[in-house]
Amino acid sequence: MKLLQTIGVTAALLASCAHSSPMPLRKRFGKSGDVIRGVNLGGLFVLEPWITPSLFQEWDGSDRKVVDEWTFCAVLGKDECQSRLQRHWQSWVTEDDIETLASLGLNHVRIPIGHWAFAPSDSEPYVQGQIPYLEQVIQWAGKHNLNAIIDLHGVPGSQNGFDNSGKFGGIGWQQAQENIDRSIQAVEGIARIAAKHADIVDAIQVVNEPANWGLSVDGVIDFYRRAYTSFRSIAPDAIMVIHDAFLSPNDWGRFNVRGWDNVILDTHNYHVFVRDRLTMGRDQHLEATCEDAKNVRGFNNQLWTVTGEWSLATTDCAKWLNGMEKGARWDGTLPWEMNGPVYQGATCSGQNSIAAWDQETRTFMRQFAETQMDAYESGSGWFFWNFKTEGADDWNYIELARHGLVPVPPTDRVYSRYALDNDHWRIRLNSTWCHE
Repeated sequence: MKLLQTIGVTAALLASCAHSSPMPLRKRFGKSGDVIRGVNLGGLFVLEPWITPSLFQEWDGSDRKVVDEWTFCAVLGKDECQSRLQRHWQSWVTEDDIETLASLGLNHVRIPIGHWAFAPSDSEPYVQGQIPYLEQVIQWAGKHNLNAIIDLHGVPGSQNGFDNSGKFGGIGWQQAQENIDRSIQAVEGIARIAAKHADIVDAIQVVNEPANWGLSVDGVIDFYRRAYTSFRSIAPDAIMVIHDAFLSPNDWGRFNVRGWDNVILDTHNYHVFVRDRLTMGRDQHLEATCEDAKNVRGFNNQLWTVTGEWSLATTDCAKWLNGMEKGARWDGTLPWEMNGPVYQGATCSGQNSIAAWDQETRTFMRQFAETQMDAYESGSGWFFWNFKTEGADDWNYIELARHGLVPVPPTDRVYSRYALDNDHWRIRLNSTWCHE
């Protein structure tokens, strides 16, 4: 896909938005020209212990706390860290993986990467060398008719304190101007790669998941403004992707900046990290997804709205999902607000293994997949997290597809509230869970 075609946006539609649309949305995305259908290549350039526990296993139970890429390199030292990560970069995403993803009917990959690949500092333990491997993955994507979004997943000081920002702990991104400047330097580095591979890289995410509870939202928006200007001078045709900073959909209008063109709002929908979702029954998960559809559909008239991360997990039982050596809310092995398991006797045994799922569970997972695809395509599409994992099948798109638990291609839906008619979705109102 190249960025395709003009979207006719009528004056009436513009007038109906709560805020002015940021100039006509003049380009489209996705190989089919309608929506993004993709997966994340997580765990490649930003380590997460739960995705690749084999890389962290030697420190399980150790006094040496290795919990993220920062501590991975700090404990190993740069030479050994470089050696191990080089092997990892060569093997975690292969051309066979990319070819498989294309064969599943997807049209995009989202590639997370940390600031340290583009804006290194002697004060940080990270190592470099990612860029040749990033370009190799991009070239494979192009070869197999996929497009790519490059996602700045971690910034100096950490934008959220999560291990997936590169450094677990505090939220220090806005505490020093140098952090902001280096983040812009990283965005510009990504933009140069996007410009070099403009026929493949159609968008740049300027920061992943900035946490509103530890940051100034006005400061986040100021960063978005600066990033927009900086990378557009290098890659003028690339779409800018901004995250919703975990704000309520009622507050998304703050990101609709007058004068912006070709901007995607990225939102992430998981059902396992907050009590109201984790404690739901199966039909409630499906019904809640229909509510998510209303949010993305409603804002998609102002900024293209893409669900950049989602999964089929309904428990947080994946090993180390909540952090290295941490347990799960589901079975009460992680301290949380319920002070115990989700329900008496709740167990993590078999929760993340397709082999352990009975037919009722498998049917639900397929329904859950289709309901989420329906929901997020009422906006501008989706990226599943993740393309694969070492052990958590409910987060592993390739494995789910192999077992028929996600539709292949994604339009081949059985339980959908939509029907595909001449390459266009038309709503059908016989869904058990979603009602117009």
